[in-house]
Amino acid sequence: MKLLVSACLLGLPCRYDGGIKRLEGIGALLARHECVPVCPEQLGGLPTPRPPAECREGRVFTREGADVTAEFERGAQAALELARLLGCEAALLKERSPSCGCGVIHDGSFSGGLTAGDGVTAALLRAEGIPVYGEPRMGELSG
Repeated sequence: MKLLVSACLLGLPCRYDGGIKRLEGIGALLARHECVPVCPEQLGGLPTPRPPAECREGRVFTREGADVTAEFERGAQAALELARLLGCEAALLKERSPSCGCGVIHDGSFSGGLTAGDGVTAALLRAEGIPVYGEPRMGELSG
């Protein structure tokens, strides 16, 4: 299967702080599937590093209050186009991210609080019929 995968989970330094979140056990996934790395925030034109952002009231804001919704939407659209172009059948995305979060995201208070919901990219991929998995569900793809 061909999978769209959050680039930070593959070890690429694209997180907001320039860091990575390489997923333990990702080697088994790479051995079983073709993985296409994607960072929707970079695709949307945001730099790395960049100010942290969270979703609030249907928009995405940085801690300083800048509205970066347009960049997140542009990145989500680019990720969807990449998935379609390359024939990705599913996506494995970074939990809690305002782009990639699946099922649970940060609550917009920048206090570490969480709320139910999807990030901008995860929501678009789901709406377009692409199954989305967060990293705790990786075993369902590599098993």
